[in-house]
Amino acid sequence: MVEALGINLQEFIFYLINFLILVGILTKFLYRPFLNVLATRKQSIKDALDNAELTNRRADEKMENYSKRIARVEEESREIIREARVKADAQARDIIDEAHREAAAILAKAEKSIEQEKEKAMEDMKQEIAALAILAAEKIVEHEIQKMGQEAVVDEIIRQARSTGWKN
Repeated sequence: MVEALGINLQEFIFYLINFLILVGILTKFLYRPFLNVLATRKQSIKDALDNAELTNRRADEKMENYSKRIARVEEESREIIREARVKADAQARDIIDEAHREAAAILAKAEKSIEQEKEKAMEDMKQEIAALAILAAEKIVEHEIQKMGQEAVVDEIIRQARSTGWKN
């Protein structure tokens, strides 16, 4: 078969040995370093992917932490606002209650003052009426004494005192 191609057996063996030497040299100097370069590149790509995955995981964790922080801050702000509203409502109620108490105190004081003024006015009126009554009685008695005479008045007083019974 080799002879059919026009190559003798010696040349064929020589070509075969040269080919095997060439394959050995290429394997030693090119193929193995090439495989090493490929392995190194494969490892660097794998490391880069692992690093990227790790970076993505860290980024996801940070994002999750930031989301939790934001949620916590939002909740805290809602709580602060709610507490402020409760305090404001309580303060408003206290102010309104204090205003009601002050108004009630002012009203009670005014009613007391009105009652005192009323009593004072009544007392003044009693004194005025008593003074007018005394003045009127004096005028009436003076007029009666002039009509009846002093003796008749004295006799009348003595008669009334005896009828009721003289008491010391």
